Amino acid sequence: MSSSVKFAIIGCGRISSRHIDALGKTPNASLVALCDMNAERLAEREAPESVERYTNYHTMLQSRPDIDVVSVLTPSGMHVEHALDVVQTYKRNVAIEKPLAMTPAQGKKLGDEAARNGVQVFPIYQNRFNRAVQFAKDQLSGDGELGPVRVGTVRLRWCRPQRYYDLSPWRGTFSMDGGALTNQGIHYVDLLRYLCGDIKRVNSKMATLGADIEVEDTVVATIEFESGALGTLEVLTSARPDDFEASVSCVAEKGLIQIGGVATNTLEIFSPDNSVCAEHSEEFPTVYGFGHDVVMAGIADAVLGKGAPPTSLEDGLKTISLLHAIYRSDEVGDWVDLADNPTSERLGRPDDSLANLYRTPPEKN
Repeated sequence: MSSSVKFAIIGCGRISSRHIDALGKTPNASLVALCDMNAERLAEREAPESVERYTNYHTMLQSRPDIDVVSVLTPSGMHVEHALDVVQTYKRNVAIEKPLAMTPAQGKKLGDEAARNGVQVFPIYQNRFNRAVQFAKDQLSGDGELGPVRVGTVRLRWCRPQRYYDLSPWRGTFSMDGGALTNQGIHYVDLLRYLCGDIKRVNSKMATLGADIEVEDTVVATIEFESGALGTLEVLTSARPDDFEASVSCVAEKGLIQIGGVATNTLEIFSPDNSVCAEHSEEFPTVYGFGHDVVMAGIADAVLGKGAPPTSLEDGLKTISLLHAIYRSDEVGDWVDLADNPTSERLGRPDDSLANLYRTPPEKN
């Protein structure tokens, strides 16, 4: 392998622009190919002239054996199916946007197949690398000013009207999307784990209050961490008429820290010294922030053997397991222990009628 890791992208939706930009800033990586089955969307995506464009990822990977990493940015329910094809058939590394998988079993299968084929799977949780989040992580560590967490809280109060769900067939479905928790809330659920530690059990209630969809748009949950700390979670897209709040906060032994902003980019409260909040905050041009810059560089280093992945597959799958525990608690109406490896009866259930809309067979010669 050369000293520059070659990336390709499957799926040219909005998030692909952030990947293209981040790869352009990564010294030891380059984007060499884009793929989308929608030719019009593919043509509209801005990228360097040297980047080749394909409407069939099989053709792309057959034509470009030099591709090292494929970023899978397709609809959520297709992530693992597309990634498995890349891993099994073409033996390339994959980077996957949230959610990494729709079920824990899917994620485990992907990890097993990657290991069998000698490649890696890189989950993308870019908000972990925001300046405010990294500061919070340091302050809640053993050497930080705040000490152990006592209560961790997520509040996501956003507005997603019916027209949002009507944009694409996969939106608002259990097979391909999940609701407020899996789509909008997943980064905040992940940060609750990342900052406060692993979770022992959850008790949740879900409802659909603001749109005609099969998935939830309103979730509340009570959480018990392995450490004995407690937590609360409120994730909803049924707020009207606007987005009101997105925050993660930790009450610790020696103070309070709270992160907000459009994408956990603003340190809002640091009770030992609020004067440091500005220096540990960032202004983001979009909700995607700058974390992908760190993630892409870290993935390139990991492929080159120069460091550990930004987020390990095992760690990323723990967030998927937590999502399923929250769904399962709502389904059984009681506390659910994560040690029991709960799996939702709803989230990630197969629907070939939807999946067939996004499947790409190899082109015939």
